[in-house]
Amino acid sequence: MDKFLSYFTFDKINQFFSSSEIMDLLMPYFIYDKSNPLLFGSGMFLVIFIVFFTIYATIYNKKTLRTIYVLLFSLFFYYKAGGLFVFLLIAVTVANYLLSHLISTAETVFLRKFFLAIAIISNLTILGYFKYTGFFIANINEFAKTEFLAPNIILPIGISFYLFQAISYCTDVYKNEIEAEKSFLNFSFYLCFFPQLVAGPIVRAKEFMPQLQSTPKITNLDLGNGLFLILLGLVKKTVISDFVSLNLVDRIFFSPDLYTPFENLLAVYGYTMQIYCDFSGYSDMAIGLALLLGYKLPINFHTPFKSKNITEFWRRWHISLSSWLRDYLYIPLGGNKNGKIRTYINLFIVMLIGGLWHGASWKFVAWGGLHGIALIIERIICKIFKISRKKEDGKFNIFSPFFIFITFHFVAFSFIFFRAADFQTALNVIRQILRLTFEPDKFLVLVSCHKLVISFMLFGFFIHFIPEKIVEKIRNSFALSPIWVKILILGIVFRISYSVSTSDIQPFIYFQF
Repeated sequence: MDKFLSYFTFDKINQFFSSSEIMDLLMPYFIYDKSNPLLFGSGMFLVIFIVFFTIYATIYNKKTLRTIYVLLFSLFFYYKAGGLFVFLLIAVTVANYLLSHLISTAETVFLRKFFLAIAIISNLTILGYFKYTGFFIANINEFAKTEFLAPNIILPIGISFYLFQAISYCTDVYKNEIEAEKSFLNFSFYLCFFPQLVAGPIVRAKEFMPQLQSTPKITNLDLGNGLFLILLGLVKKTVISDFVSLNLVDRIFFSPDLYTPFENLLAVYGYTMQIYCDFSGYSDMAIGLALLLGYKLPINFHTPFKSKNITEFWRRWHISLSSWLRDYLYIPLGGNKNGKIRTYINLFIVMLIGGLWHGASWKFVAWGGLHGIALIIERIICKIFKISRKKEDGKFNIFSPFFIFITFHFVAFSFIFFRAADFQTALNVIRQILRLTFEPDKFLVLVSCHKLVISFMLFGFFIHFIPEKIVEKIRNSFALSPIWVKILILGIVFRISYSVSTSDIQPFIYFQF
C-alpha cells in the first residue's frame, strides 16, 4: 500500500504533469488557437463539455457555486472561441450592468432617457468600430477619391449577438418591462451564457432571468430532448451543411463562369440548404446544451422553407433577430401606425439595417433591401385583394404548394447576394442561371456527376419537410428510450458525422456576424 501511495506524492504528480508529452496533449485544451477555435460538434468540445457536465451534475443544487461555475466556463469557452476578446465581453458586461442600474434608479424621465441613450450609443459604437470601420473608410475612399488606410481590425466572435442582447436588456429596464438585476453574478450569467453566446439565439432577459432564481429542474425528458437537439444539430452541420459547402457551393461561387448553368442553379439551392442547416444546426445544439443544464432558450428556426409568403418566412427564420428588429427598431420607428407610406418606409429601413447587421458590405444591404421590397409588395397585394395576413390564416390549402414554391425561390435568389464574394460574382451566378436550357442528356450527366451532393441536399430538404407531428414522435421516443439506446445512437451519429466530414468542422457561418 505504501509503495502504491508513493506514486501519488507531490514530486511524482509534478513530474507527471511536467513531462513534455503530457503538456503537449493538454495545452490545446486550455490555450486559444486562432486556427482551431472551439466549435460545437468538434472532438475537443465534446471532451471539454463531458468534463464540465460531470462536475456540473455534482454541484447544480448549490445555486451560487453553480452560477459561478457556469459563468467561468462560459468565459473560458469564449476565450477558446475568440481569444483575448473575452476581456471585451467582460467590459461590455460590467458597463451594461452599471448603466441598467443608472437607468433604473434615475429620478427623472430625462435622466432615464439620458442613461438609456448612453447604453445604446456605447454598445452601437463598439459594434460600429469593430464591424464597420473598414466598410466606412472604404466607402469614403470610393466616393471622395481619398486613400485613407483602414486599420486591420479583427471582428470579435459573436459581438453582434451579445451587444444586441445588452441593448434589449437596457431598453426593457427603461420601459419597466423588467427590473434591473441586482446580482452582478446573475446578470453576467445571462449575458455570457455559453450555449447562445457566439451565435444566438438572442435571448430576452424577461424570458431567461426568472430561470436563475431557483435550481434548474433537469428532467429525464429534458435530458432526452436536449440530446436529440444536439444530435439533430450535429447532423445538420457536419453531415449536410459542411459536405454541401465543401463539395459544391464553395467551388461554384468561387468561379461561377467555369460551371454550367445547371451547376450554378444547384449551388444556389445548395447554399440555401447549407445556411439553413448551418445556422439552425447551431441553434439546435445551443438549445439542446442549455436543456442539459436545465435552462430553456427560445426557438430560433421553425421550418422556414414551408413559408407561403415573406412575412411568414421572417416569423420562422432567425426568429430571435426578426423579433428583436420588430420590437426595438420597427415599432420605435412608428411601425404601422402612421399610414401606409410610412409603414412601407419603416419596413424597408428595418430590412436594410437587418441586412447590414449581417455584414459590412453593400451586398448584405442589397439582400436586406430585396426582402424589404418583397414585404412592401406583399402588403400592397394583400391590401388590393383583401387577403388577410394574420398568423392564424396561414393554413394549408390547395394553393399553398404554389406559394411555398414562389417564396422559397425568392429566398434562394436573395441568398445569391448573401453568399457571393461581391456583386460581380452574384451577377455572374445569375447570368449563368439565366442561360439554363433543359437538355435531358446533359442534365442526366450532370446529375450523375453530383449525385452524392444532391443526395445530401435532398436529405436536408427531407428532414426539413418532415411533418412536425412525426418529428415530435421521434423526439419523444428518443427522449424516453433507455440510456443505452441513447448512447448507442449518439455513437452512431458521431461516427457518421466524422466519417462524412472531409476535413475539420467548418466555422459556423453566423460566427462572422
